[in-house]
Amino acid sequence: MRTELSQAELAELRDAVRARLPWDREVSDEELYRQIEQALRGSGRAGRLTAEQFAAAVKRLFHAFRGLDALQPLLEDPEITEIMVNDYDEIFVERKGVIERAPVAFESRERLEELIRKLVGRVNRIVNETSPIVDARLPDGSRLHVVLPPVALKGPTVTIRRFPAKPMRMEDLIAAGSITREAADFLGRLVKAKYNIFISGGTGSGKTTFLNALAGSIPADERVITIEDAAELQIRNVPNLVSLETRDANSEGKGRIGIRELIRASLRMRPDRIIVGEVRGAEALDMLQAMNTGHEGSMSTGHANSVRDMLSRLETMVLAAEEVPLSAIRRQIASAIDIMVHLSRFRDRSRRVAEICEVAGCEFGEIELRTLFRFEEDAGGGKDGPDPDAPAQPGKAVSGRLVKVGQLSRIRKLTFAGFGMPGEDAAAAKRGLTGT
Repeated sequence: MRTELSQAELAELRDAVRARLPWDREVSDEELYRQIEQALRGSGRAGRLTAEQFAAAVKRLFHAFRGLDALQPLLEDPEITEIMVNDYDEIFVERKGVIERAPVAFESRERLEELIRKLVGRVNRIVNETSPIVDARLPDGSRLHVVLPPVALKGPTVTIRRFPAKPMRMEDLIAAGSITREAADFLGRLVKAKYNIFISGGTGSGKTTFLNALAGSIPADERVITIEDAAELQIRNVPNLVSLETRDANSEGKGRIGIRELIRASLRMRPDRIIVGEVRGAEALDMLQAMNTGHEGSMSTGHANSVRDMLSRLETMVLAAEEVPLSAIRRQIASAIDIMVHLSRFRDRSRRVAEICEVAGCEFGEIELRTLFRFEEDAGGGKDGPDPDAPAQPGKAVSGRLVKVGQLSRIRKLTFAGFGMPGEDAAAAKRGLTGT
């Protein structure tokens, strides 16, 4: 639904409505709608609008007062997963994996800046020329990222990552083809048996969604602490849940609380598991130490192009925190993390599990990886499998599936938790080959 009124006309009507509103009492939504309709009819513009355009104009003006202005209809569209504002008159959205320009715009850059201040103010954040970058969370749980000029050269930049009101479960990911039933059941057992799991992938590959679905296998009688920059996880199966969120510094540069501080604080909160939404820097050291000090079953995510790249990034992150010999860092990573899950966004824009690896130990100074599941593309996809960076081919889906290619060797936690492994793993357990 679109309005044929210009941005200038909308701004004039908004000012006319504001002049009509009483200043000494609260105005209900119904009264605001009436005032908007009367102002629009009184302006003489209603005669050139169709009924649909009139309704769209009224709704747009209402959103200017009570909603998020031009962004409100985009947020109400369940198919839109990302909203990208490059400037007040340049807005893009991602719908079903496809990025397209949205047929909406703000009246002016000032109007966009006014909305930004309102959004970040709701969560006690500050954004201005002195602090031009901020992360925040909208009331519906969507993640908000803002960059203002002079850092953003074109104009105020806003990125909103939306999340479904009902978080995706592992069953939903299986139905969408993101993972096979066999692999999902396998990972579910590992979560219950308290394996430490790390999820890697590129931007938009679905790491947080997958982490949330994986957390659905956590037993309900455990105490879980989640730590995030902006709270996104929606873990609903664990009653004893504490969610922690970082805090930016105030206008005086004081009061910042980062992920490192929250991880250290969580260790004194008697957690059974710690879930770190994403590690980007020195907090990787604290996360690994937590995994190595009795908090088994912990999980986290990170940006990387492959499992091996993620391990290299973790090494770099730890080095940023403390000068430790690389061999010691690798031994700590191999001891802390049991399973690596890598997600990819393929050329058909689908998001799938590309690889599941076991961290089998550290030999001769190198972390040993054992691939357990790997996505294999059907014939015609090339012998090297899918290429996520290949040009998109709309309408041509990547055909293939996650195939089991190896057996888990470190099954001590599984046997301790009372789980048996199918096939070779169960037979190995009976023979006493339980791994480490």
